[in-house]
Amino acid sequence: MATKSAIPSHLKNENGASVGAEKHHGKSQSHVAFENTSTSVAASQMRNALNNLADTVKDPKDKKRFETEMDNFFALFRRYLNDKAKGNEIDWSKISPPKPEQVVEYNSLANNESVEFLSKLAVLKLNGGLGTSMGCVGPKSVIEVRDGMSFLDLSVRQIEYLNRTYDVNVPFVLMNSFNTDVDTANIIKKYEGHNIDIMTFNQSKYPRILKDSNLPAPKSADSQISDWYPPGHGDVFESLYNSGILDKLLERGVEIVFLSNADNLGAVVDLNILQHMVESRSEYIMELTDKTKADVKGGTIIDYEGQARLLEIAQVPKQYVNEFKSIKKFKYFNTNNIWMNLRAVKRIVESNELAMEIIPNGKTIPADKKGEADISIVQLETAVGAAIRHFNNAHGVNVPRRRFLPVKTCSDLMLVKSDLYALKHGQLVMDTNRFGGAPLIKLGNDFKKVSNFQARISSIPKILELDHLTVTGAVNFGRGVVLKGTVIIVATEGSTIDIPPGSILENVVVQGSLRLLEH
Repeated sequence: MATKSAIPSHLKNENGASVGAEKHHGKSQSHVAFENTSTSVAASQMRNALNNLADTVKDPKDKKRFETEMDNFFALFRRYLNDKAKGNEIDWSKISPPKPEQVVEYNSLANNESVEFLSKLAVLKLNGGLGTSMGCVGPKSVIEVRDGMSFLDLSVRQIEYLNRTYDVNVPFVLMNSFNTDVDTANIIKKYEGHNIDIMTFNQSKYPRILKDSNLPAPKSADSQISDWYPPGHGDVFESLYNSGILDKLLERGVEIVFLSNADNLGAVVDLNILQHMVESRSEYIMELTDKTKADVKGGTIIDYEGQARLLEIAQVPKQYVNEFKSIKKFKYFNTNNIWMNLRAVKRIVESNELAMEIIPNGKTIPADKKGEADISIVQLETAVGAAIRHFNNAHGVNVPRRRFLPVKTCSDLMLVKSDLYALKHGQLVMDTNRFGGAPLIKLGNDFKKVSNFQARISSIPKILELDHLTVTGAVNFGRGVVLKGTVIIVATEGSTIDIPPGSILENVVVQGSLRLLEH
C-alpha cells in the first residue's frame, strides 16, 4: 500500500503541526456548531483517549498517520454526538421522489461509444469485505464465481480487454481494509505479467466505541483486531486522499473514477455513461435501477429541499418504513456504481465539506473469558452514495438491471454460475434466449456456506426457463437437472431429497424424502 504518512495538507498550519488548539486535533475544530454539556464531556473524554492511543505508537511516521486517522474519526464521533443531541432525524415532510432532471434515463444517453475519454478514467473496486457471510476465509473478492475465476480475476480480465481493445491504460484501484490488505497484496502478484496497472490503498481503521462509556474499545494502537473496524465505503474520499493515490491518479491525467462493489459482476465500464459524465459536466453520477419486490430495502435517491440525496432504510423513521419500501413512490434504488470527478473529490476533502449521514451500527465483541458478558459496541459508518449532495450537478442515471448483478449469497452464486450467463472478456452476458429478467432463487440454510453449496450441487442445473426456485432442507442435485417455471423443493426435517441426474422439474412442488443409494 502506498502511504503518505504526513498529516494531510488541509489539516496543517505553516509549521506542519495539526490545526486546532488541542494536541492532535485537526479538522473537527470548526464543527463545534451545536454542543451541550454532556456532548462536550463525551467529546473531550474521547479526545483524551485518542491522544493516549496515539502515544502508544512509537515510530514517528506511523504516529503521524495514526493521528490523522484518529482526527478524522474524532470529527465523525463529534458529528455523531451533535446529531444525537439535536435529535437529527430526517424531516419526512421534506422528502419527495426525485425531480425529472435528477434522474436521467440510460436509454436517452448518446450511444456512440466514444472512447476518447477512457484516458481520463480509473476503475476503483471496494475490496474491504470478507467472505465470512458465505462461509469463506479471506477477502470476498477471491471467492470463485465462474469457470475457476474469482471476482478479482473477472475484473482484471475486463480491464485488460478494455486496455487491449482501445489501446489505453485504465488503472485498476482497490480499496482494501485492514481485514483484506495482506491477502490481497499476495493475490495480486499473479497479475504482474498482465496488461494492467494495479494500485491499492487502505480504508481507515477506526476504533470501535464502547456503548456504555462512549470511549474507544482499544487500549493501545496495536490492540486486538476485534477492537477496530473499517468505517464503511463513505470513507473512500478521505482514504483516497490521505493515501496519496488521489494525487498519483491526477498526475497520470485521470479525472474520473468509476467505483463499485467488488461483488457486483454487472459493474463494467460503460462508455455511454462516461461520455455523459464528461459532457454534462457532472461531478458525481449514481447508477440507479428500477426497484423490484426484492430490492425494497435498498437505498434510494430522493429530492430533499431541491437537492438530490441518498436515503437509506436505516435513516427512515419507523412509521414511514412501508412508504420507503413502496415501489410507486420511490421507483429506483442505488446500485452503488458511482462515477466521480477526482478534482471535485480533492476540493471537497480539502475544504472539509464532507458531512455524510452517519449510520450507527451496533455490534458485540465476544468476551475474553467464559462466563463474562459480550461487550456491546457501536461503530460509526458512512456510505459513498450519501456524498451525492456535496457534488455539483450530481444526479442519477437509471440503468438496465444487467448493471446490478451482486453475489451476496449462494443463491446469487447459483445464478451467476448457471447456463443463463455466458462469459465474454470477464463480463457475464445473459443468454439472448432468456425471456424477461433473472429468476428468483432462494436456497435455504443448508446452502449458506460455499462448501455446502458445492457439496449439494455438484453441477449447476439448467435454469434458462426458470422463474422461481425455493429449496429448503437437505437437498442434493444430480448432474444435468433442468428446472423450469416455478419449482419448490422442501426436504422435511431429518430427511433428505436427492434429485436424480437428468431430472426435468417444471412447475412442481417436491416434498418429503427421496434417497438415491448406489448399490
